[in-house]
Amino acid sequence: MRRPLTELDGAKFDVAVIGAGVNGASAAQHLAAAGFRTLLVEQNDFASGSSSRSSRLLHCGLRYLAPGSSPWEFVFHPRRLVKALGMARQAMVARSQMVRETPERVRAMTFSYPIYKETPYAPWQIDAAFRILKALGPNDVPLDYHRLSRAEARRRPLLEWLRDIDALKGIAQFREYRFDWPERIALDAILDAVRLGAEVRNHTALVGLEREAGGDWRLTLSDKLTDGAAGEVTVTARAVVNTAGIWIDRVNRMASANTGRRITGTKGIHCMFRLPPECADQGIASMNRDNEPIYCVPWRGLHYVGPTETLFDGDIDDIRPEEDEIEWLLGEANHVLPGAEFKRENLLFAWAGVRPLTYDPAQPKGARSRELHDLSGDGLDNMFALTAGPIMTHRSAGDLLTKRVAKRVRPSGTPGALSFAAGKFPENTNSLAIDDEWPEATFADLRHAAAHEMPADLIDLLFRRSGNGWTASMAAPMAERTAREVAAEMGWDEARIQAEAAAYRAHVARNHLWHGASD
Repeated sequence: MRRPLTELDGAKFDVAVIGAGVNGASAAQHLAAAGFRTLLVEQNDFASGSSSRSSRLLHCGLRYLAPGSSPWEFVFHPRRLVKALGMARQAMVARSQMVRETPERVRAMTFSYPIYKETPYAPWQIDAAFRILKALGPNDVPLDYHRLSRAEARRRPLLEWLRDIDALKGIAQFREYRFDWPERIALDAILDAVRLGAEVRNHTALVGLEREAGGDWRLTLSDKLTDGAAGEVTVTARAVVNTAGIWIDRVNRMASANTGRRITGTKGIHCMFRLPPECADQGIASMNRDNEPIYCVPWRGLHYVGPTETLFDGDIDDIRPEEDEIEWLLGEANHVLPGAEFKRENLLFAWAGVRPLTYDPAQPKGARSRELHDLSGDGLDNMFALTAGPIMTHRSAGDLLTKRVAKRVRPSGTPGALSFAAGKFPENTNSLAIDDEWPEATFADLRHAAAHEMPADLIDLLFRRSGNGWTASMAAPMAERTAREVAAEMGWDEARIQAEAAAYRAHVARNHLWHGASD
């Protein structure tokens, strides 16, 4: 499916989408369905940036109703209240849509929020927040909200490990969901965009962006899988949609060095542990000692804790968890759940990402409100950017971007019907599972992905095409065997098989701190 980049040289598109995270994937899908001749380009693999490194929560929007450092913040800043209510409604609508239309990509869990005497929100305020959420969203996916007593907490798995149970005013408990495989959600949208006629390219860097005299945008692209400038081509587009996440400002400044700042990046890390089986499907949502959210989330028989939230000014091309961040996070996790005894030596793996939040001088850590930026005010006509778009509202983001583009550009193609169905691999009951801890993916699935889903290497295959990278073993012990299984489809000889296995193990060791047994 991944044809040579040179075949695109001189091609003309209605819209070029830069960045194939989950929002870029949705934008390409919606644009193609609306009849726009669409190009989607991603400098790395699809959904390999922030989309794959989040807290993975399809949350109900409760966090948006927390007024921040002071319960009076919404009173003094009513516009923030209006924005918070809008974001909470978006969250509830997205929650309903994902659970109803793509149930294969989400998992239900029970979340518990402990309410202490020093908690900034009283129980009645939590009750009111859930009443607001229920009123804002559809009623087809219930919240199942109720409150537990201290006595009940002492008898429940996970909750029995909470600190200072005697100081609890109660526990707010509700049904929450997580994305079981966010990278695959993006890939579902990308493959549907291809079906609808879009041209999609991973491992293809944007190296030049400028306006032509006639008003179209000229993009210079480079294939990162080839050596040197020989892989560069130019294409044109009547409009550009920038969904490059933490790289948004970099892309904008290719077009104009005077473009204003749009992104504030905050770094978050998560750490994975194995808790007792009776804790399965039970999670905790609480606040750390800096009054910021902290979670303990069930995940495929494991649990992860996180996130951190620190301003990031490092290399956005090299984001990984650091030991001091892990030490701080484990300290906070043990403060919330001292009975769980989260220890560094029990850490299975970790991951890190940077949130592309909306730059706002009044909010040092960025605004979480999703914003669509029309860059014509910066002299960049028919160029748009999206900031702070969470995974859960990616479908509405794609629709929003498409409607905005349609006000400026007329589609040159024929509209089609988009599909939100979860993509499925062909049935093959005779194939072995790649990893017993993730039996849903088989070697036959991986061979199909190698032949039809544009992976470049073993990392693409095991993290974004099969999901095996997100298991306790991170698929490292079976790296060589897996490379051998897909060698025919990928065109790998014995030397390449060995190199891919070694590169995969190095990747999980450096970027995820996995140091378990290998092949």
